[in-house]
Amino acid sequence: MIEVQNLSKNYGSREALRGISFSVEDGEILGFLGPNGAGKSTTMNILTGCITQTGGKALINGVDILENPMAAKKNIGYLPEIPPLYPDMTVDEYLNFVYGLKKCKLPKNSHLEEIRTLTGIEDVRKRVIRNLSKGYKQRVGIAQALVGNPQTIVLDEATVGLDPKQIIEIRSLIKKLGKNHTVILSSHILSEVQAVCDKIVVIDKGKLVAFDTAENLSRKLTGDKKLTVHIEGERDKVEKILKTVSGLDVFHVGRTVEGKVTEYELEVKEGCDIRRELFNKMAQNDCPILLMKGSELTLEEIFLKLTTGDFYGGKEE
Repeated sequence: MIEVQNLSKNYGSREALRGISFSVEDGEILGFLGPNGAGKSTTMNILTGCITQTGGKALINGVDILENPMAAKKNIGYLPEIPPLYPDMTVDEYLNFVYGLKKCKLPKNSHLEEIRTLTGIEDVRKRVIRNLSKGYKQRVGIAQALVGNPQTIVLDEATVGLDPKQIIEIRSLIKKLGKNHTVILSSHILSEVQAVCDKIVVIDKGKLVAFDTAENLSRKLTGDKKLTVHIEGERDKVEKILKTVSGLDVFHVGRTVEGKVTEYELEVKEGCDIRRELFNKMAQNDCPILLMKGSELTLEEIFLKLTTGDFYGGKEE
């Protein structure tokens, strides 16, 4: 488990972090998002013991990384954005080197074999690292983070520079890691975070602006009060029926989908669920509903709304 309590960091007069707090439970995958310069790398460097904070605490499995860094770091595996590889070593030589560097006490041969199998690098164990593809180098970087079987894995831009096939493979690997490890994943690829993460932290200008699941953030930001429906029927008739639906605050007539099918955007009053009444009234008046969906935000829209208030450059309404 990771606990961040009122963490702050100053570089001279500049505040890089301003009292951020969040926690990651065992077995969770946390997505870490923020614009360039928001403080993501600073936070991750504090969590991994690379730099010290100005104020607050960072606890790794209950151990304060500032007060007892050696004990805390034993519980952390870290993959920086640029994997810390030795290109002239073979994969086996490198993993053996890391094993010794970490003073690992686990049975070496079986432990490293388990890691090679998990990360899919068994077939390249005898190859020199400089001759590996970018995807395999990333896998070797993740493998070194797993040496010693740390409870917490911190991955900074784990899929940067990879092709689509390699990205899918690394995503699958991250999901596997999440079954037995706490994982923090920093990424600029929002679809990647949405695909693999249980919760999301968004920071902006050094401050925490969101900490929740993508689904809950979408619900909170939209108020869970919007429905998009496609209804077949004369517009005047449909609009007349809509005005009789209790709990419907306002509706907007949208595009013609096809023939007499029109799209309507419905805004619902707080605490109301109009779906059943809407369905029944339209069915009774021979105006079938062909589509009904909630207007949930994508992770990209959530990110833009939290950090800029914009949607694709346009101000939110």
